[in-house]
Amino acid sequence: MDTVSHMPHLDTSSGGMDLLAINTIRTLAIDAIQKANSGHPGTPMGLAPASYVLWRDILKYDPAAPGWINRDRFVLSVGHASSMLYATLFLAGVREMAASGHVTDRPAVTLDDLRQFRQLGSRTPGHPEYGVTTGVETTTGPLGQGLAVSVGMAIARAWLGRYFNRPGHDVFDHHIYAFCGEGCLMEGISAEAASLAGHLQLGHLVWLYDCNRISIEGNVDITFTENLAARFRAAGWDVLEVADINDLETLRATLRAARDDLTRPTFVITHSVIGYGAPHKAGKASAHGAPLGVEEVRETKRAYGWPEDAQFLVPDGVLEHMRSGMQGARAHGAWRTMMDSYRAAWPDLAAELDRMEHGGADMGRIMKAACPDYAPDAAGKATRETSGEVLNAVAQVMPFLLGGSGDLAPSNKSALTFGGTGWFESPAWQGDYSGRNFHFGIREHAMGAICNGMASYRLRPYAATFLVFMDYMKTPIRLAAMMGLPVIYILTHDSIGMGEDGPTHQPVEHLLQLRGIPNLLTIRPADANEVAVAWQVAMESATRPVAFALSRQALPTIDRSRYGAADGLRRGGYVVADMPDPQLILIATGGELHLAINAHEKLRAEGVATRVVSLPCWELFEEQPQSYRESVLPPEMTRRITIEAGSGIGWERYAGAQGRIIAMQSFGASAPYQDLMRKFGFTDDAVLAVARAML
Repeated sequence: MDTVSHMPHLDTSSGGMDLLAINTIRTLAIDAIQKANSGHPGTPMGLAPASYVLWRDILKYDPAAPGWINRDRFVLSVGHASSMLYATLFLAGVREMAASGHVTDRPAVTLDDLRQFRQLGSRTPGHPEYGVTTGVETTTGPLGQGLAVSVGMAIARAWLGRYFNRPGHDVFDHHIYAFCGEGCLMEGISAEAASLAGHLQLGHLVWLYDCNRISIEGNVDITFTENLAARFRAAGWDVLEVADINDLETLRATLRAARDDLTRPTFVITHSVIGYGAPHKAGKASAHGAPLGVEEVRETKRAYGWPEDAQFLVPDGVLEHMRSGMQGARAHGAWRTMMDSYRAAWPDLAAELDRMEHGGADMGRIMKAACPDYAPDAAGKATRETSGEVLNAVAQVMPFLLGGSGDLAPSNKSALTFGGTGWFESPAWQGDYSGRNFHFGIREHAMGAICNGMASYRLRPYAATFLVFMDYMKTPIRLAAMMGLPVIYILTHDSIGMGEDGPTHQPVEHLLQLRGIPNLLTIRPADANEVAVAWQVAMESATRPVAFALSRQALPTIDRSRYGAADGLRRGGYVVADMPDPQLILIATGGELHLAINAHEKLRAEGVATRVVSLPCWELFEEQPQSYRESVLPPEMTRRITIEAGSGIGWERYAGAQGRIIAMQSFGASAPYQDLMRKFGFTDDAVLAVARAML
């Protein structure tokens, strides 16, 4: 370890050790960035006092048990300040937790990890990444995302507390803290999230705003002059202010006051100087997004009273001082003692808590038993309707499945309607936090990130909206996939088949966008039984999110005694109808599968042999062995037609060089959906015309 036993003018008093620890965080961050020749030094230099005070004096976090379910959560929404967080985790002595949940003897962050900042394969990537560095509660970087995630965490804490807490036994009573800057607060997602948090009166939520008034282009007065204190008070938050972030006594008192106010969320404005201590860059935009430079680093360290040539220096006593003040280990010990009596008094609840935290019974068997089996029906139902039915069946055997819609529940069929579900609401509005249904309001962007926060607590959240409005929550969907969080997206009105609302509401390119996100399953089921299997797949998915694309219009329920079993959806694609020596393969998803089946039957009557393939989930299909994929789509069968009422980009991999793609080539139009299907070529006759031309 790079330490020195003596520093000139070292003040070892309590206040002196505070400053020494803060400057250790600052210089470790500076050195990591300078060595990488990449990073953002200004915010860590200005914000370090808040990181130090929060972790040492406020946070209820046991470094030896970073997975403790009742730990306080810390979210660095200003993810570009990651070097500060890594330095703080190092000083705090947080232990590494393996993917299995086992806590190892290795520190989560070492000095060597700091030296490897922003390098390939390191535990210290450029922005905090969930699952890479223990102590990082969520992936941040896209500004504002962390704030909305913290609201999801506060919602999860409130719901779990209402579900599990009993008199004298607070299983969940922790806080959620998030650090943000001007960039986070300019992004619209933060306003959406703050509005909902204030409405719900999430009293265990604290946001600390690092007010340094600098962004990449200069002083934020060029773009951002609103009264934030007034904005947050209007949204129902308490607002506190610290005039100088380096005034540690006031900072501590303010954070304690924020922690103790449980009636509403608290917004703490702390005034700081970006690049604090840098003689030529402090307070300037040049401190934000580039290393200080060798000479500026030397002069900055001189200003801190630091050895100018020392790198990755941790003075003697700093680690002991930092760790001796942390309260988490004692709080964790008291909580474990409380849990012994809780388990004795409420063994069933304790067992549920264990299942939620660690997994338990065979999810596949439970889900299959819970899901309805649909009889053939030529009239059928919209897949959004059958999704609602299956959702309610599944939720009755999975108590931690909960969620809501962006004010579209009646259209999405996403409400839980069986007895006892209720709506999650603040007691101030004659509600409580036990409800499993959520009114997210018309806030799709925040809804997506809030569900990420809920999923980080091992809940199984779902978010519902129209497929076309997936655009509003693309970033949180991407981050859920990056983090491996099993959020479920119920995306309805999946094509021009939604009809009269017109092209603004008719998705065209959206399936393509979803399919382009790694580690996301996108499923477009064709009938009620495929919907049931899709829900089973989603509930069994523990390490990736799932998006359903569901129809507004009714789709026939396929006779599975005559055609392939819907369970084939588990493999992403399967043969629905076949004949010996087929001359043509018809491949489709969703409502267009029925066009393929109809064409198959008409061509059969003409003596033409065809095969029909349902391909509702490309990702699952691509994961199958090559032998299976070739059994469904034999390479030698080159006459192929793909049919989907969305963008045709990507379908060439299944159509092949000699195949044809029936897809949307433009935006839709406003008309009854039957007219739209005729106009854009999604009819039996249109498919038959293409097939006959190929033959």
